[in-house]
Amino acid sequence: MKAIRKFTVRAVLPDALSALGELAANLRWSWHEPTRELFAHISPEIWNRLEHDPIALLGEVAPERLEALAQDAAYVGAVIQQRDELRAYLSEPRWYQGLECDKPPAIGYFSPEFGIAAALPQYSGGLGILAGDHLKSASDLGVPIVAVGLFYRSGYFSQAIANDGWQLESYPVLDPDGLPLAVLRRPDGSAVQITLALPEGRTLHARVWQAAVGRVRLLLLDTDIPDNSDELRHVTDRLYGGAGEHRLQQELLLGIGGVRAVNAWSELAGKPAPEVFHTNEGHAGFLGVERIASLIGEGLTFAQALELVRAGTVFTTHTPVPAGIDRFELDVVERYLDTDLLPGVDAADVLALGREDGQGAKFNMAYMGLRLARTSNGVSRLHGEVSRAMFSGLWPGFDTEEVPITSVTNGVHAPTWTDPRLQGLAWERLGSADTTAVDWLSPALSDAELWRVRGEMRAQLVADARERTASAWRGQNPGGRAPAWIDELLDPTVLTIGFARRVPTYKRLTLMLHDRERLRSLLLHPERPVQLVIAGKSHPADDEGKRLIQELVQFAAEPDVRGRIVFLPDYDIAMAQTLYPGTDVWLNNPLRPLEACGTSGMKAALNGVLNLSILDGWWSEYFDGENGWAIPSADAAADGAERDRLEAEALYDLIEHQVAPRFYERDDTGVPRRWMQSVRHTLATLSPELSADRMVREYVERLYCPAAAAEAALSAQHADAARALAAWKSRVRAAWPNVSVEHVESGGVAEVPQVGDELHLRAHIGLGELSAEDVAVEVVYGRSTGGDELSDVERLQLQAEPAEQSTGDGARLFTGTVQLGRAGGFGYTVRVVPAHPLLSGAAEMGLVAVAE
Repeated sequence: MKAIRKFTVRAVLPDALSALGELAANLRWSWHEPTRELFAHISPEIWNRLEHDPIALLGEVAPERLEALAQDAAYVGAVIQQRDELRAYLSEPRWYQGLECDKPPAIGYFSPEFGIAAALPQYSGGLGILAGDHLKSASDLGVPIVAVGLFYRSGYFSQAIANDGWQLESYPVLDPDGLPLAVLRRPDGSAVQITLALPEGRTLHARVWQAAVGRVRLLLLDTDIPDNSDELRHVTDRLYGGAGEHRLQQELLLGIGGVRAVNAWSELAGKPAPEVFHTNEGHAGFLGVERIASLIGEGLTFAQALELVRAGTVFTTHTPVPAGIDRFELDVVERYLDTDLLPGVDAADVLALGREDGQGAKFNMAYMGLRLARTSNGVSRLHGEVSRAMFSGLWPGFDTEEVPITSVTNGVHAPTWTDPRLQGLAWERLGSADTTAVDWLSPALSDAELWRVRGEMRAQLVADARERTASAWRGQNPGGRAPAWIDELLDPTVLTIGFARRVPTYKRLTLMLHDRERLRSLLLHPERPVQLVIAGKSHPADDEGKRLIQELVQFAAEPDVRGRIVFLPDYDIAMAQTLYPGTDVWLNNPLRPLEACGTSGMKAALNGVLNLSILDGWWSEYFDGENGWAIPSADAAADGAERDRLEAEALYDLIEHQVAPRFYERDDTGVPRRWMQSVRHTLATLSPELSADRMVREYVERLYCPAAAAEAALSAQHADAARALAAWKSRVRAAWPNVSVEHVESGGVAEVPQVGDELHLRAHIGLGELSAEDVAVEVVYGRSTGGDELSDVERLQLQAEPAEQSTGDGARLFTGTVQLGRAGGFGYTVRVVPAHPLLSGAAEMGLVAVAE
């Protein structure tokens, strides 16, 4: 019999244990081990079965057990102690409060997904996990973030694997009353409701759920309410579950509705409204347009409001390929904008922000994100380079390295992803549970102790894999008895390689299967066997990704290897927290450079796992030869098949001749000393660098504080500077077609130039209606090794000579001197770019005039 409605009944706690409700209501428990231990103590069996969800635990545990614990003075004391520590954590000054800069009093952080805990399944993969880790570290550092997302009634999807290996999706409906969420309400108890005007006179309504993520507030908008029509109730049904207009509705709600939700929360909570807004990928880009609409309501024009909004906006791109960007038909977007959705805003102005060039152009969310942000970044050093090349068309005439996209390499939240056993070892031997700050090379910690703990984590993974495999088998064979071979699945003493991530084709899940006999020989090696633990979901619409999973699952089911390779279905945070620490090596073999960052290997490294990876994403900048192995990229291969073959063979060779021998080479006490040298080096060098604390500090110091300063400069005196900057830009754009480098004269060098010679330059610049103060005239020079392109480029600004020295045709004279500081080929050119104290850089306006 199926229920027509399901809901969660929350437990009534004994008075002595009422603090448990306070602890469960704040998601800090998801990374605070002492709090987690309190809940686990109530019922270890239920705690593990419910994947460490305290609210579900309190709803299922027998009242008699709670009453018994209420009589346990030691337990009650521990609960009160942790409640008091939580309150102190929420109120005491932290890193941000002591930071000496013009820091913003609040920062809005918008993302389409957030991966915080398995108990709040609002994530699909790396983007959401990264957003969740950003919030956790912001909380630990005291950064005043208010975050915004959508509440998806069915989350992403639950994955099962059919008997033939094909991925099956299901969408269990979530009950928000059974989650660590509360409705945002006014003082009279009524729920706050966000409304958006839609075409055909319709109105989209959304309630606002709020979650406490430590010190950070997360707001989630939910359209599944009676005020909406049946169609509109489904706007927030699934994460990435729709396309076209459905996706557009989600992104309008996230951006426009999200800003309105933040304003409502700020007013009700008595908190300052954000001055800086961080757009985590293009999905939330409409937040900038909503802010423009608000400023237009205060008397600014669109152009003036745009300058003010840009100043305080940070945009992060996560995709290395154009196919990863949301794009919509221009007429569809226009239909939504030609409503009362954004009062005072002309649809044409918004369309210009996202419009692509060329035939068949669409509205590009990444373009809008970049045009609405003064500061933009990729998520690893290599991804920054890729992004500058991918979006260079938005800044024509500028070299790729000048494209104004920087990079902040992702990090992961160490307390969330570091196994409690390793944290305990750090505390016991090194004096702190902060694994990112202790000295992992200290003689106070022996190789044998660390090796023992690593073995315990591997054994925990093996036990978990067996249980998950048996549970999955029972799910596909109701009433049957799981086969005996599952009890022998994997071996806690064997070299264990992990691979877990989303399954688009470029991540190459099945590269390991390229030569199946070679892989079989590695798995079944009589002296140095290897075992593989694999997990991952393919997007429901990606049949090619599903085919890769099927191929892998079918190989893993072959009787001779099924004890050495396993695919674990329904990859999520709870699985990951056992999977990462339990492996010895983390495998990552994407097509370079299509991995923007790849944080799974980071989480593994925080547990002393060595990486075996293509030099892509974060690994490209952190691989040092001791913390793992780099799989050579066969970039020069004739085609994709040849590239796969070469890189697969390199992978097999590394495992057979370097990875496995190092792991199995033991001393008289059974400890692999050389292996442990690499483990300790990994922990010592990568733990601080890969921490989300490092990442968030970078965002604050390099991006948020400068954005706050720019926003303050433009908003002062009723936005006088924003008004003036918009007028100046309009004047410069109108005059720019008449700006040119008329003539360049040079002299001062010998007939055969030598190092130390001085090159004297006189550039005659046609300025049209502009003045010399409106531009910067630069000599761009560097090494010339062939062709016309320059490398190792440097720039020197030329100085304007008095107007009376101008030539008769009205060109203005600029002069300067370049010292020849190195031997070899040398080349130069002269260019003109707009110049204003409030511009973020030479390329901001995308205008340049270069000597012909």
